[in-house]
Amino acid sequence: MAAAECASALSSSEKVNFSKLQNGSDIRGVAVPGVEGEPVSLTEPVTEAIAAAFSSWLSDRNKSDTPSRLRVSIGHDSRISAETLQDAVSRGLASAGVDVIQYGLASTPAMFNSTVTEDEEYFCPVDGAIMITASHLPYNRNGFKFFTKDGGLGKADIKDILERAANRYTESKQPAALSVQKVDYMKVYTSDLVKAVRRAAGNIEKPLEGFRIVVDAGNGAGGFFAAKVLEPLGAITAGSQFLEPDGLFPNHIPNPEDKTAMKAITEAVLQNKADLGIIFDTDVDRSAAVDSNGREFNRNRLIALMSAIVLEEHPGTIIVTDSVTSDGLTTFIEKKLGGKHHRFKRGYKNVIDEAIRLNSVGEESHLAIETSGHGALKENRWLDDGAYLMVKLLNKLASARASKPGSGSQVLTDLVEGLEEPGVAMELRLKIDQNHADLKGGSFREYGEAVLKHLENVASSNPVLQKAPVNYEGIRVSGHGGWFLLRLSLHDPVLPLNVEAPSNEDAVKLGLVVLAAVKEFSALDTSALDKFVHTA
Repeated sequence: MAAAECASALSSSEKVNFSKLQNGSDIRGVAVPGVEGEPVSLTEPVTEAIAAAFSSWLSDRNKSDTPSRLRVSIGHDSRISAETLQDAVSRGLASAGVDVIQYGLASTPAMFNSTVTEDEEYFCPVDGAIMITASHLPYNRNGFKFFTKDGGLGKADIKDILERAANRYTESKQPAALSVQKVDYMKVYTSDLVKAVRRAAGNIEKPLEGFRIVVDAGNGAGGFFAAKVLEPLGAITAGSQFLEPDGLFPNHIPNPEDKTAMKAITEAVLQNKADLGIIFDTDVDRSAAVDSNGREFNRNRLIALMSAIVLEEHPGTIIVTDSVTSDGLTTFIEKKLGGKHHRFKRGYKNVIDEAIRLNSVGEESHLAIETSGHGALKENRWLDDGAYLMVKLLNKLASARASKPGSGSQVLTDLVEGLEEPGVAMELRLKIDQNHADLKGGSFREYGEAVLKHLENVASSNPVLQKAPVNYEGIRVSGHGGWFLLRLSLHDPVLPLNVEAPSNEDAVKLGLVVLAAVKEFSALDTSALDKFVHTA
């Protein structure tokens, strides 16, 4: 399907619900027609209005210190709608009197970096940056992430921008003269990554010489990492796969949480006898790795590995994670590594903002990382950068090689030695039927909160169970050798249920506790939980 077909235009007289495009601190919508039941919502006129609204938001924010014209950089991942939306964003910015700099194919972390880089050859620093991406979502989706020098925008900022866009959408607009600068900013970004590894290795030119490292970009935007980062450092990257951008993602979803994706990189490592495998999501703000034996470093293992690296550098620091991390990880961070585990809410922005807050009140934290693979370091301006996370792993490889040649990725494997992992780990999604009479006209959020309150009461009266003493999201309960967490989704009428236990039998016992408590809420679809407890 040609990119030009991706955004069917609406006339400005048509109603658009801009608020529905908000997805936490991102904007996401359907950009490509052809999927039944998914009409295009991210059209070119809608996109122009959003870009102009960002310019307006940015102008109001910068009034005191930016007397000259604003400049905004635009980048995109490999999606088939990317270039059409890039042009629409450019028109929207130009209509607001903004200087536009297009980067073309780029990574989300690079877009943030363009707001802090000082290099006039690349028109940096820019006042704001827009990344066109929908992360790992299907090919027909797309969206926007926004940055200033202070980092990514938050939920309140996105709400403000969408409200401005809705107002602008109904105004009559004159076409603006479009002046666009096109630069290859990824040269700057990748050069900085290479310098970081060399610096950590004592300024050795090729600290990874002799290492075989394979990359799986999933046909997203991360293919640069092999040729532009690893090879200049001396690594052999033969066997790397799916490096070419292809917005239809023909090989697998670019997602480190996806089992098919992780199987693909694991097989590539084993087939090529590689020392390490690296996999990125579509826009490179998430990543995972695989050691030479095919052991995956994702989810709790990646958090454990990064915690070990960071706690070597900053003993005793606080590691902030999301709410679904395991009890075994807490024990590993606190008992084995001597750090502190602060389990917070789901949502990468929540986790990062909490780490920033802790530092602001004198509680030192150097790592904020979510189970999904979003990880941010204080030393990297709290940017969730999948490539930078992998640089931290490369630094360990390089330093280990200097002290113990031929050790390969064993140094990484050794760092997670002693991490207790559950026999069973699963997530079920219990949907709330918003049309059910049981809601009595109320919101799904109110209904979900009632479910959680009832479960809390049930758990509190059961002597076998223990409610987590500190918990920021949902109801987390330990018992039968494991734990469960039932929480309300950030955006959807869904109660995700996470269960971890030593065995299926123990997991079923925990599932039965939840099932007995929520059965009376007839608007809640418990079929997935029913199936698990009766067939596991």
